[in-house]
Formats: sequence, C-alpha cells, structure tokens
Amino acid sequence: MGLTTLARAGGCAAKYSAARLETLLAGLVPADAEDLLVGLDPADDAAVYRLDDERAIVFTVDFFPPLVDDPRTFGAIAATNALNDVYAMGGAPLLALSVTAFPEELPVEVLGEVLAGADERVRAAGAILAGGHTIRDTEPKYGLAVVGLVHPDRIWPKAGARPGDVLFLTKPLGTGLVLQAQRDGTAPAGALEAAVDSMLELNRSAAEASRPFEPNAVTDVTGFGLLGHTYELASRSGVRAVIDAEALPVLPGAFELADEGVRTGGDGRNREYAGPHVESHASTAYEALAYDPQTAGGLLVSMPGERAPVFEATLASAGLVAARIGRIEEGSGVLFR
Repeated sequence: MGLTTLARAGGCAAKYSAARLETLLAGLVPADAEDLLVGLDPADDAAVYRLDDERAIVFTVDFFPPLVDDPRTFGAIAATNALNDVYAMGGAPLLALSVTAFPEELPVEVLGEVLAGADERVRAAGAILAGGHTIRDTEPKYGLAVVGLVHPDRIWPKAGARPGDVLFLTKPLGTGLVLQAQRDGTAPAGALEAAVDSMLELNRSAAEASRPFEPNAVTDVTGFGLLGHTYELASRSGVRAVIDAEALPVLPGAFELADEGVRTGGDGRNREYAGPHVESHASTAYEALAYDPQTAGGLLVSMPGERAPVFEATLASAGLVAARIGRIEEGSGVLFR
C-alpha cells in the first residue's frame, strides 16, 4: 500500500486556507515583548526572538501528509520544506525535532525510513535532528519543528520590498500540478522525478548566495502559490508587485499539465485568498502555475535593482536558478501579465 493512498491531500496542498488562517489569527493578540522581533503582527515564515545584540532565534514548525509513496523521500521532502522557512528569514538551522503522526497498522520500518530521510536533509543543512513527538493517526503526517540563528539586524522580512526592486525566484514552479497528475496517472515521463529533485533541494545555497546582496524582502514559495506569497510580500511592504508570466521558471511537464486543466484542491483556496488583489492578463495555464501550491519551493527575493545583474550572475555561476520574474513599484496588489 502506497503512503499517498492514506492521505486526502499531500504536501503543502494540504495547508489550511490562507483566507481562513487570516481570520483565525486576527483573534490572537500579539505578545507584548520587545525581543520578539517577528511574531504575529505581521506573521512571517518563522518567528524570531532576540537573545542579545548579536543573536536571535528563528523558530518554525511545518508538517503535512505524504505526497509521494516512498517513505524515505517523503521524510526528506517534509524536512526540506520545514528547514527552508529558516533560510527564508535569513537564518541558519541549528536543531530540529520531528512532528510525527502515523497509523499503528503501518510497519515500524516505514516510519524508520521517513525519519532516516529527514535526518539526511537535516544533516545536509548543518543541523541536528535531536528528537520529537509521535502520535497515532489514521492519516500519516510528518514534519519538523526547527530552531535556527540569525543576526537581529539581518533578518529577511516579507515586509521590506521597495519600489525599484527586482523580483527573483530560485526554483521552478509546478510541484502541485505534477503531484496531482501523478495521483491521477497522467504525469508525463520524468515529470515526477524532476519535481522530487526540486523538492529535495534545500534553499541553503540560494540563501547563502543572496546574503551578501542584502535583499529587502524574502519569502519562500510554498502552499499559497507564487501569487499568494507575492501578494503577502506586496501587501505587507505597501507596494505593487508586477510579475511577468513568461519569465516564470517551470518544471518539466508542468506547463502542459496546467494547459490540460490539471488542478489541485489548493488552487481554488489560493485564488480565493489572493485573487481579489491580483490583476491578471496572463493565460489560463500561467495562472494555474502561479496559483499552484508548491512544496519546498524556492525563495522569492526582492532585490534592489542596481544589485540585480551581479546577483543574477552570481547565482547562475554557482549553478543555481535565478529567474528574474518581475519588479516592485509604487501602488498595491499584484499585476500578473
């Protein structure tokens, strides 16, 4: 029995609706603590708490149901997705704890493979998997709570984009579409393998290459899709983001699947959330790619325009994706053209 047969939705496509999440969090009063540098007001990719003038803790948690059948690959992707939130804040992971829910009927060896895959990715991030918590559940779920470090003056918020910035994306889009097609039995040859390779890639190298250029705003593109996360970045920065559809990097087979009408359940939720703030002149297929929920997606980087050419060349020389997908201007909302 494959793991995906036990899940209603896999990966970040299983995330709670962003629109509902906003309503839920609106009822919580932010903690009154001057050392809480990033919390709920506004929320970001991770919380940040200052220890002293040189160190701040980055703390995040992320978990989801299986998106592939191989347990070791599932654990590795879930770990990568959680670790990437620390990189999106400008930090470096230090320590991780497993968050695990598994049916008792599954062999313990399966859970062992999930943990082994996660441990490999945590080690690749230079961190330690130090324990965790496991409960029984009919639907398997796995992820990590991750602690990292960042300098208090070098946090990358969503709320820092400025007019004149250039927007870069460091991974191709389409993981949700490919995974859905795989579940439906319609994925083209090689599409799943390319998507898995992308989801297993930590954002560590992209973050380290970005750090010397001092980006104004950064987030990672995950369950709310490119347009959902771009809208968050633009709204919290008080600016307008312009995205060029044909500049988007795309996984092999993903555009064709979008053009054929393949969609995930997260597509509608992401449109409900960001759609009212997006002016779109792009094709239906490009819209599907931009609303597609991503798992362990790349960094969306808002970079001062004068630094963009060297930044682009630096990432390219390191063999990293550095797709210039748009710009920041005065105004509000997102223009997708």
